[in-house]
Amino acid sequence: MGFAVGAVLFALGICVTIALHEWGHYTVARWCGMRVRRYFIGFGPTVWSFEKGHTTYGLKAIPLGGFCDIAGMTAVDELTEQEKPVAMYKKPAWQRVAVLAGGIAMNFLVGIVLLYVVAVGSGLPDPDADITATVEQTSCPAPSQLPDGTLTTCSGPGPAAEAGIIPGDRIIEVNGQQVRYFGELAERIRELPGQTADLTVERGENTLHIDVAVASVERLVKNSSGELESTTVGAIGVRSEIPDIWRQFGPLEAIPATGSFAGNMFVQTIHGLAGFPEKIPGVAKSIIGGERDNESPMSVVGATRVGGELAQRSQWASFLLMLASLNFFLGLFNVVPLPPLDGGHIAVVIYEKIRDFFRRLRGKQPGGPADYMKLVPLTVAVTAVLVVVGVLIIIADIVNPITLG
Repeated sequence: MGFAVGAVLFALGICVTIALHEWGHYTVARWCGMRVRRYFIGFGPTVWSFEKGHTTYGLKAIPLGGFCDIAGMTAVDELTEQEKPVAMYKKPAWQRVAVLAGGIAMNFLVGIVLLYVVAVGSGLPDPDADITATVEQTSCPAPSQLPDGTLTTCSGPGPAAEAGIIPGDRIIEVNGQQVRYFGELAERIRELPGQTADLTVERGENTLHIDVAVASVERLVKNSSGELESTTVGAIGVRSEIPDIWRQFGPLEAIPATGSFAGNMFVQTIHGLAGFPEKIPGVAKSIIGGERDNESPMSVVGATRVGGELAQRSQWASFLLMLASLNFFLGLFNVVPLPPLDGGHIAVVIYEKIRDFFRRLRGKQPGGPADYMKLVPLTVAVTAVLVVVGVLIIIADIVNPITLG
């Protein structure tokens, strides 16, 4: 399949993701007896719309979001006489929170369904797979790395072989600290240039302790600015077997596998959100010629481009995994307790309940709906930041895009 068709399909997937997020709000609002005035995908001029009941449904010209307009989301909304009895702000707090969380829950549900489809259709990483650092080959560690990423030549057996490490050995600890897979082993060894590493090795049924003199080598490592610079690190000259961690699951066994993988993706997404702000300067530098970090944030433009590349290579499992990741990101991003995000509105409801609890302790009546006008400056500021950052990432995705390589 061509890149263009794949990009269109991924863009369509993003639109469906947005539509389902808003549908989550819409559905719970209707269940709770609220009135949904408008249900639109996109922003800007209206491209197409129709009315059914009390709701106008439609598409707008800029497919970068969507909205579900519920009558009386705040006490400052203008309401018709028919809308006043069903205004959202007059409903119980639990119903308001349920409506606001409906879109977030929908994103998580969509992400989990996509992971389940991949688990059954092509496979997910097997949680029971043996991923320990098993030595496939020993060699000499190259003394340095060239600017193009290639390693210089070397000769000799290398520190690991000299110390007695042989193919088939499973390295499970470095200086008493457990290593679960080869990447962790390499990371620990890189921290020990010129030192001696006590390796705990499983060889057959025997457990051995082997001291290895770690060589000091030069490797290109990204600094705090995201630029590659030559750095002294440790190496012992081992290459690991590549474990087969992917497994296709049956319909029933795919359920726990999907849950396990979804949990890992959930945690990784939280870490990604926490590190989001510190990556923005690197994105800005990439616009003016700096190197683009493959782990930097992408806009819908960049994600669509990568989706097109995945489709072009017929990597449909990765295509769906990326859509699942997008849903997890959108869901967790909306949890952030800042207006105009869903989490910001949920925070207001929680504030009202906490405030009224202390008012009752003082013998006072509930304080009524929160004054949203006081939140206007914060809402405007957060919206402005989101727009600026969004435009910045879109520009970077156009002039210096992330590619699969």
